[in-house]
Amino acid sequence: MSSFRNTKYLDNKRIVYRRDPITDKPTVEATYWDYYENGTYECYQLFRSRAKITTYKSLKWHLLVLWYLNPQLDQEEFTDIADVISSKEHGFTTFKIHPEMTRRMVYEISMLDLDEPPKNKLRKIIFKMITPLTTKDKLKIVGSIIGRNKKVHKDDIYDIMLMLNHGGWKITVARLARGCKCSTRTIHRNMCEELKREKELLNKQL
Repeated sequence: MSSFRNTKYLDNKRIVYRRDPITDKPTVEATYWDYYENGTYECYQLFRSRAKITTYKSLKWHLLVLWYLNPQLDQEEFTDIADVISSKEHGFTTFKIHPEMTRRMVYEISMLDLDEPPKNKLRKIIFKMITPLTTKDKLKIVGSIIGRNKKVHKDDIYDIMLMLNHGGWKITVARLARGCKCSTRTIHRNMCEELKREKELLNKQL
């Protein structure tokens, strides 16, 4: 499946769709990455992985994040953006959605309180947007940090999954174990149902 997305409209309109943490401070700040010992929910990186939007729930979450990150938008501008994101032809989704459904989503989201950040996944290691590091380099860095902590959490596994997918590699338990510097048994033990579903979704869209 093609990972193409036409972000030209978003870029031309200067729409923010990626943002690093703003109040959480990293425990370790390196040249190309930051490490948050207790994790952060403030990192939003839409459209960075190869995975596309496959459900109405995911589409609504993406639109909510765009609304949250761009408080300058009025409802008409937001509707235009929603039309672009929900159009399969632009490469953001894997399915077609009726325009009326998109309008309903826009209305529901525009009624929400912008002071409440959208629910997000916890991230511990965040690599800078511009970096010469390869996927292999990133995996080594993550593995060294996780190995230092001597305990694998589901958030660590999720970070490795994103890196493998971004590098175009199929996510396997063996690769996750190498990235976390642990046994495959440890990965199986810490893979919750949500991570298993995410693994299948990411692999499907390579």
